[in-house]
Formats: sequence, structure tokens, C-alpha cells
Amino acid sequence: MAARPPVHRARKRFGQNFLRDPGIISRIVRAIAPRPGERLVEIGPGQGALTEPLLEAAGGRLEVIELDRDLIPGLRVQFFNHPDFVIHEGDALKFDFRALRGEGEPLRVVGNLPYNISTPLIAHLLEAGDAIADMHFMLQKEVVDRLAAAPGGADWGRLSVMAQYRCRVDALFVVPPEAFVPRPKVDSAIVRLTPHGEPPHPADDEALLFRLVRQAFGQRRKTLRNNLKGLVEGDALETLGIDPSRRPQTLTVEEFVRIANHLAAMEATP
Repeated sequence: MAARPPVHRARKRFGQNFLRDPGIISRIVRAIAPRPGERLVEIGPGQGALTEPLLEAAGGRLEVIELDRDLIPGLRVQFFNHPDFVIHEGDALKFDFRALRGEGEPLRVVGNLPYNISTPLIAHLLEAGDAIADMHFMLQKEVVDRLAAAPGGADWGRLSVMAQYRCRVDALFVVPPEAFVPRPKVDSAIVRLTPHGEPPHPADDEALLFRLVRQAFGQRRKTLRNNLKGLVEGDALETLGIDPSRRPQTLTVEEFVRIANHLAAMEATP
């Protein structure tokens, strides 16, 4: 049994809400299903509520990334008897996950992510490419709804396209506010992101694809003809089989890639 950490007051500036419900913790660990020998990385272990069962399931091997310096001594005390427990002190938004993987197996990344950094952190992790095998995150439910959305709905947007271009997204289950201390004001949810070995619809220029998506969703209520003015004309969209009077939230990932590849081909033409 690990030693108990000292009491720590949650810090608003770090977006801290500590998970306390043992039933929810067990359900998360079952969803992750860690196995001994895997490269498991936890972002924001906090007071170790999820860390302890993850260590047990992973055979005592776990690496964590923690920004709050005041939590680190408690984690060292709590898990002092696990020689393969490694703490990286720093900001996950700036952390080099490719370097952490090195020549080893791809990382399995988990975490109860602070609401205030969840979207940019997921974008940062998606950039790590084949360094990551899968990700299991606790996020604000509305963020999970956006990640797992289908085209045509109000939740489908730039984050949906970016995530689903690179990953299979599975919304797993909802976590109520009373599972945390202090209680957040909104529901949370668990999501699984599994990077594609090869995108189902590969873009010739990913940077161009994401620039296109950002511009398309700049004003959601406007048509593609208006939102993409200066980037691609309505006649070109029609040639690609896409009605320029459609709104961006109706396009699939494949359709965005089709437009982006057309633009890439045009740029490559002398």
C-alpha cells in the first residue's frame, strides 16, 4: 500500500479538480486496461488517486508529468517503493513526447486534464504522431462531445476534424461533478483517442488541411463560398463535388481532405 500524500489545496490557476470516487477510478483503469511492460504516461497525477491503481495494473512502471511543484514531494513519498515510478516536473503543453518515447514502444497516455488546457494539449499530443499508441483522458463533457461529434451537428467543428483526421475517437462514459474535490460546475467524460497508423483519408499537406479547416470554421453560419473566399473558389468546389452553398459543419473529414489536396496540387503546379 502506498503512503498517503499530505493534504493539498486545489489551485484554480492549474485548473485542479482531484478525482476521489473509487468506483469511477476503477472504471477508468478497466477502460485503459494497462499491462506490464507498456510505456504508460500519466499527465497531471495530482494526489495520485489514479496513479496508484495504474501502477498496480502496469506492474509498477509508470511515468508522470506534473506542473505543480508542491505536489511532487507528496508523490515521491507516496510511491517511494516503486523504483520504476518516474516524475517529470514540467508543463505537458511543452513536453517532448517524441523524445520520451525514444526508440522504445509507443506511449500510452492518460490523465485527468485541466479544463483550461485540454484543447491545446490534445492538439500538442496529436502532433506527436506515432510516438503515442493511445490516449485516455478525463475532459469536460462538452469537449468530449466535440471530439466525438459527427458532421452536421452543432458540436462538429475544427477540433472534431483535427482529432478524427488523426485518431479514432471513442466517448466512453460520463463522470458527474460529485466524483471530484472540489466539485467542478460541469459534467466530465472519459474519451479514448487511438491514432491511425495511416489516416483513412491522407492529406498531401497537413498544414494546408488544418489552415483550410480553421478558415472554414471562422464563421460557422456562413457558406463555404464566403468562408473560403480567397482560398478556393465556388467553381472549384463544384468541380470537387462539393456544393459551395453548404456550411462548414456539414463537411466530412474526407471532403475537407479532398479540398486540401486540390489546393496542394494547385500550389505544386508551375
